Amino acid sequence: MLGGAMTDEIAQAFRHPSERAKALAGDPPRDRISMTDHRREVEIGAFQAERGITQTVQFDVVVEVETRAEQAVDDVDRILSYDTIVEAIDAALAAERVNLLETLAARIADRILAHPLAARCFVRIGKLDRGPYVLGVEILRNAPPMRGRLRLLPDDAPHPRVVYLSSEAIARPDLPRFLDRLEEGGAPIILCVGRPDLPAPQAAHAMPQRRIDLLAIEQSAWVLAARDPRCVVVDSRTELDWAMRHGQISVWAPSKLVLDAHDGPGAFVRDPFALALWLAQAFVAVEVLAFGAPADIVAPPGLRLTRRDALAPPPDPVDGSPAAS
Repeated sequence: MLGGAMTDEIAQAFRHPSERAKALAGDPPRDRISMTDHRREVEIGAFQAERGITQTVQFDVVVEVETRAEQAVDDVDRILSYDTIVEAIDAALAAERVNLLETLAARIADRILAHPLAARCFVRIGKLDRGPYVLGVEILRNAPPMRGRLRLLPDDAPHPRVVYLSSEAIARPDLPRFLDRLEEGGAPIILCVGRPDLPAPQAAHAMPQRRIDLLAIEQSAWVLAARDPRCVVVDSRTELDWAMRHGQISVWAPSKLVLDAHDGPGAFVRDPFALALWLAQAFVAVEVLAFGAPADIVAPPGLRLTRRDALAPPPDPVDGSPAAS
């Protein structure tokens, strides 16, 4: 009874996402990367019987990318890594419990498409334990039109309040109340930290020393995160953007962004406060609040900076307009 066109349409609907991606490819077709048959134990579902238990969930993801393989010159920094897919799934699962596969699929796709090389994404998720069949959803999403490198954020990207905390400020006894006050400002919070007040190992060459200095900052980030569950250590632009959109307080671990950036902070890399100012510029921050920052480093023109003693209370929040462009 069904015509040929309808038969083809139905057949395509049940094909694997990789086959659908081929069928829907443009001219010329984009390169694709895929991850299939990725299974995880997940607590998900809207029914009461699905709470408190895990289900086996399978993920199949296909991503069309902008860069052609022959242009990548065997450089991992110039391609979309498979880790991007895995990290998107991990982050979506770790964020919070969700009821719907549709919600989970959309969050995974959004994270993948935040990557500047991702053009289009097919995500299929299926529950394998609900019966002698697979219950699932499949979505297709296109990348937003305006994206770019770290400094070129989407038009609707939130503008954070960057807060620098010295080692003394990290240890302040009123940290929970301090964070409560920061959250009252409304703008998403990115916490940047100083190095521990401990002697740092010294390397004989600049590049190893650079990494040692960055790792020392990240030690402080984890110390801060251990003091309050709202503080989540993140290291990528995608994670920071996601956290800002979802009202999560981020503690910035700088190694990844600093070492990957084409327009990085250069000679300032050794000073944690200078790194905080660099990040604030990159994310077009509303302002920088600095608690216990060194006095000899000044903010770039156009960046609003308020300095306070390490144990001082936060000032009244400023308006939500960006401090830099």
